[in-house]
Amino acid sequence: MQTRQFHIDCTAEDIGDYVFLPGDPGRTAQIASYLENPRLVAQKREFTTYTGTLDGIKVSVTSTGIGGPSAAIALEELSAIGAHTFLRIGTCGGMQPSLKPGRLIIPTAAIRMEGTSQEYLPLAFPAAADFSLVQLLVQAAQEKNFDYNVGVVHCKDSFYGQHSPQTMPIADTLQKNWQAWQAGGALASEMESAALFIVATVRHVRCATVLQMLWNQTREQVIRDEAHAQSDMTCAIETAVCAMRQCIRHDCADAALND
Repeated sequence: MQTRQFHIDCTAEDIGDYVFLPGDPGRTAQIASYLENPRLVAQKREFTTYTGTLDGIKVSVTSTGIGGPSAAIALEELSAIGAHTFLRIGTCGGMQPSLKPGRLIIPTAAIRMEGTSQEYLPLAFPAAADFSLVQLLVQAAQEKNFDYNVGVVHCKDSFYGQHSPQTMPIADTLQKNWQAWQAGGALASEMESAALFIVATVRHVRCATVLQMLWNQTREQVIRDEAHAQSDMTCAIETAVCAMRQCIRHDCADAALND
């Protein structure tokens, strides 16, 4: 009998070895439309899952909800039933004033200013993306001529701690930390990648992220010559799908060589 996972409500038969991880359940159908013959296989809490194929290989899309705790649950349960390659497709806010909304951000690593990953490994252990997947995401963005940056992103648990730090009792600490991350060159802020990278490391699976920069609060404060927000996720989705397709092809070629 197949084991059905408690939170995502899926069994091994429901999902592919390769999984896209959007945060928003509302984006799962859009991403699944890039698959062949997608079908809804589960919908429970923040976790909505579609499964179809890419070039004949079974691939799934599972939403994680907002933040590290639910993202970690999704990756834990998907990896427990056989998935081994994950691409997060998400959104972020820019931290460097030179970055215009609409750019893609491809993280090499994430600052662990969240709590979930600390229940897996000490803070001194870096939250790093899978290098081979980062390379494929970069290649995909280049092939599609999308604007992108590669580097470190910041992850946190509190959305409003970032956007309204002055209202918090620890405002000074939040603002000083933010200035430090900016000075260190952090590109953007989001809420899931640090937890996903650490869980993937511990569970010995592959994970990387591509983010659509929807806004840039830092740029808005210093440059007022154009709009500083946009909402189209197409570039991030198409980059992830292209990268996943190449990953599958590489894996199939490697498997053939080892037969």
